[in-house]
Amino acid sequence: MYQIDRINLIPPIQNEAEQIKHAVAKRIRVDANALTDVRIVKKSLDARKKPDLKYSYTVAFELADKKTAQRLLKKNAKGESEIREYAPKVYTLPDVHFETVPERNRPIVVGSGPAGLFCAYALAKAGLRPRIVERGKSVDERSSTVETFWKDGVLDPNTNVQFGEGGAGTFSDGKLNTQVSDKTGLHGLVLRLFAEYGAPADIVYSNKPHIGTDVLKEVIKNLRAAMEQMGAEYFFETAFVKPVSQNGKVTGAEIRTKDGNSVVWETDRLILCTGHSARDTFRNLHAAGIIMESKAFAVGYRVQHLQSRINLSQYGEGFERKGLPAADYKLTARVSSGRGVYSFCMCPGGYVVNASSEPGRLAVNGMSYRDRGSKNANSAIVVTIDPSIYGDGLFDGMRLQEQMEERAYQAAKGAVPVERLADFSERRKEGLSKGIEPQIKGVWEYASLEGILPKVLEEDVIEAFPVFGRYIEGFDDGDALLAGVESRTSSPLRILRDENGHSNLIGLFPCGEGAGYAGGITSAAMDGLRTAEKVLNYQA
Repeated sequence: MYQIDRINLIPPIQNEAEQIKHAVAKRIRVDANALTDVRIVKKSLDARKKPDLKYSYTVAFELADKKTAQRLLKKNAKGESEIREYAPKVYTLPDVHFETVPERNRPIVVGSGPAGLFCAYALAKAGLRPRIVERGKSVDERSSTVETFWKDGVLDPNTNVQFGEGGAGTFSDGKLNTQVSDKTGLHGLVLRLFAEYGAPADIVYSNKPHIGTDVLKEVIKNLRAAMEQMGAEYFFETAFVKPVSQNGKVTGAEIRTKDGNSVVWETDRLILCTGHSARDTFRNLHAAGIIMESKAFAVGYRVQHLQSRINLSQYGEGFERKGLPAADYKLTARVSSGRGVYSFCMCPGGYVVNASSEPGRLAVNGMSYRDRGSKNANSAIVVTIDPSIYGDGLFDGMRLQEQMEERAYQAAKGAVPVERLADFSERRKEGLSKGIEPQIKGVWEYASLEGILPKVLEEDVIEAFPVFGRYIEGFDDGDALLAGVESRTSSPLRILRDENGHSNLIGLFPCGEGAGYAGGITSAAMDGLRTAEKVLNYQA
């Protein structure tokens, strides 16, 4: 196959496949019928010259006439043609399969978020019949429990936005882009697997792939069904307590079953994909002698603007007629303290959600459905912090998270506290205006956010808004709404592991976001696949 870049189409686009085929044919000066197997490799929206926007494509295709193809390739070598051989990076799962696996050698995967899901998938495909331990409920039951919590505020500490099948990413925007360097094609494999099990096909080539929480739930169920066909077993409402070991090697895992009993399951391969909110697990691991270190993370607030205003700023006039998706943004600022403030997990057409997982503590996150149809845009506006803010103790960062969440809970008596930017930054108390209505999953109340974050961090966030307003008109408008607290951006700890994936306990494999090795759905899934390789290579 052959490849060509910078095929541009002006929106609105009526028949993408046909328009791309004819645009490629025109560029290389052949008849469109000479092109076969035309496929999109990459698609992005170029909005640099708004309101004149265009979609830019990289396209792969076959040419029926090989002589024409060779002529064009020769011209390309001389700089006279734009086509080249199509050589994608393709990662494949390890080509191993175990026909029989003794019970003591079956891996236990703790957590069913993206890291655990993809790690267990690779292990199941290799015939290892992994057991997946998840403290929360299956995704359908979990969704019902979360909806009830958003309606009446009654929290289930084991099944919520943080815990349950699919992990924290299930109730999120479902973005699949990543900044992780991928020279092996691992990112592409994650996208293809998502698409194979029910995600929209365009995620494979979109520059900013997005599933949406409603579609992601179905993908998770499809993956589980496929894994169970391969011999994997799921254990919902079942909690990992601590590893069991002998002579520096894993020999089992202490498990708390659904009925509350404590049992030990034998295994020599224990994979920890617990997520960044399993604070009890971190403490149990530390007590068991597992080596960890504190790491930097970010905290802040969720901000909401009218999506139409973000669209206008990002696209220019006439965006409604062009059939464009809800616009996103990415903002960064270096403030006078020297710390960085930036937007995180931006959700076009999304909702702020009550993402709490512990009684008496409140945290927020953002999510959207596939259609991104909410009238508001939201994102976290956060500041990176390190031990200079929270102290040098191993759990000091986690304790600061807990303290901020307690203050957020108290601010509105358990409801999500919401405040206008003007009131927050100028310490006024004018209250909610008619400019923008909160789009929040969960009970909310207008309340002061002052004092939830340490004062120096509040000042950093306030200072950043006028900077952001230079890039997106109206971003620093006083009617923008803040909600708090965004405290679960990433894990405050890292569980150390060696080049073979082991912690200081051989056979214990820390993995994913909770272990400190990922920062989102895609990077966690990638780390899950990489860890599965190391598990398969391990000879106990």
